Amino acid sequence: MNLWVDLLRWAHIIGATVLFGTGAGIAFFMLMAQRTGRAELVAHVADTVVIADTIFTATAVIVQPITGVLLAQALGWPLSEGWIVLSLLLYVVTGLFWLPVVWIQIRIRNLARQAASENAPLPPEEKRLFRIWFLCGFPAFVAVLAILWLMVTRPEIRF
Repeated sequence: MNLWVDLLRWAHIIGATVLFGTGAGIAFFMLMAQRTGRAELVAHVADTVVIADTIFTATAVIVQPITGVLLAQALGWPLSEGWIVLSLLLYVVTGLFWLPVVWIQIRIRNLARQAASENAPLPPEEKRLFRIWFLCGFPAFVAVLAILWLMVTRPEIRF
């Protein structure tokens, strides 16, 4: 292999691990903060989550398809290859669940900030939004796991 392919593969793997790791970490810390019921803690963690999603997840979301397409071209894999098509479809599914989650976590942060500033409990809307946020994470997380499996095994899939 040449250096270009090795660099593309490395960048693609780093992007995949960032997506997986940041997603898992964000979910864990948001859940742990939510379980406390403390508005100031939820506000702080949600603020950190919004920053992490902006810096890490959004960057990886942009880098992944670019490195993936360049890597496939460099290796001579057609983008119509079944496992690539399925990976791309799952990537879109992940995005469809991630985009509303970004808005929800910003809203959770703002509601928790307001409750903390008023020394009030977390409002029912925040709790409802957290449940939606949490439920949206499952299909996105499973889709990312499936994409990782497809990347590693590259199974023969025909459409």
